Amino acid sequence: MVEEGTQKVDKELEVPEKKEEENEEDAARNDFAEEKGVIPPPDHKTAPPVKEKSDVADPPAEKSSGGLVDRDAVLAKVANEKRLALIKAWEESEKTKAENKAHKKLSAVESWENSSKASVDAQLKKIEEKFEKKKAEYGEKMKNKLAAIHRAAEEKRATVEAKRWEEIIKVEDTATKFRTAGYVPRNLLGCFSY
Repeated sequence: MVEEGTQKVDKELEVPEKKEEENEEDAARNDFAEEKGVIPPPDHKTAPPVKEKSDVADPPAEKSSGGLVDRDAVLAKVANEKRLALIKAWEESEKTKAENKAHKKLSAVESWENSSKASVDAQLKKIEEKFEKKKAEYGEKMKNKLAAIHRAAEEKRATVEAKRWEEIIKVEDTATKFRTAGYVPRNLLGCFSY
């Protein structure tokens, strides 16, 4: 009869604890599922719980006469393992979130860098085109100046040549007059002083 009473107490304790564990698992899964890009933790029923490695092995639980103390120790151990598993799942989730955030920021930086480089390259090409256009314009102006200088030089040469021919013709006409008149020019006498 005492054993039946203990079993009833044990069963009553088991039911709220199981419900409480299920509620915590569901709440944890819902929290993880609501976050973007995070994979919910695996079901504890299909995967074994994660155990922390320790230098000292846990002593096997010895059964006592009451059985309640051993059961409490086992339940505490299960609760501790569950807590550690939830912490590990949270840690992995946070690491994944941090990696996703860093990857997103790195992508944004790379995108900004590429767009900035493209903008600078476009500005450089625009400036180069502007300089090429100005260079062509100045080249054309310099060619026009050179042509104008060459024309002016040709005109001056023509003028000099025309004056030279005029003077030559004038001298030849004067020489012809002197020959016909038999007269010696005065300028020549100035050269020969007697």
